[in-house]
Amino acid sequence: MGQIYATTDSLDLLAAVRAARTAIASGEVIVMPTDTVYGIAADAFSASAVQRLLDAKGRTRATPPPVLVANHETLDALAENVPALARQLFERFAPGPLTVILQARGSLQWDLGETNGTVALRIPDSRLARELLKETGPLAVSSANKHGEPAATTAQEALDALGEVVGVFLDGGPAGGEPSTIVDATPLTRGEPARIVRQGALSRELIEEVLGDKLAPVDAPAAEPAVEAEPATVPEPAGETQPAVVAANPEQVASAPEAQPKPSTGHES
Repeated sequence: MGQIYATTDSLDLLAAVRAARTAIASGEVIVMPTDTVYGIAADAFSASAVQRLLDAKGRTRATPPPVLVANHETLDALAENVPALARQLFERFAPGPLTVILQARGSLQWDLGETNGTVALRIPDSRLARELLKETGPLAVSSANKHGEPAATTAQEALDALGEVVGVFLDGGPAGGEPSTIVDATPLTRGEPARIVRQGALSRELIEEVLGDKLAPVDAPAAEPAVEAEPATVPEPAGETQPAVVAANPEQVASAPEAQPKPSTGHES
């Protein structure tokens, strides 16, 4: 059975981060808090760890998690091309409940699943999550729940859902509960509008303030979902995907009403 690690004081926090870092380095999965929901997280560069994450949730490689990162500098290390408008989204709304799908660097030695060469990136607005990410590096993160079940917003809920398959649960207090908004920015590299593939905590109006007419309309024809999506009853990824996602995030997921035909990746954290 998994163990919840408190983070209420400096000694507790030190022990919690040490346990999480050790588990990640050993190829195990952990559960971590984000600003949205709790996420199940794995080393983004370990294919076996990512598969362990998917197995724990009961998901397939067709729903890869997003990747959560600690800071803006890491975005360019993981994304091949960050369009200027996508960068403006990150500058304004990250850290925060924003996940952006971009083309992944082809040189990266990772296997997140069936991503079609994309990655969903998020910087969580959680100091604990970002401090852990600084210790571990990018984490693949998806919502801490079994497929089809509500995403956990407390460490205890996550333990109840995943305690048989996850050993380390970091308790950061109640999470926000509403998922990150996922924007597919890959069309921007082709001169086409970006799309919101999942509406979450970050409003469409705020995103439109940055993207203007480079944001596809709500009633634009939908296609095959480009990101991992939980049923409509579920609040989010970490992933906090993710997420990432590990974003997702992981950062931790609601339905995905809009999507871009080709890119495929996961949801944050």
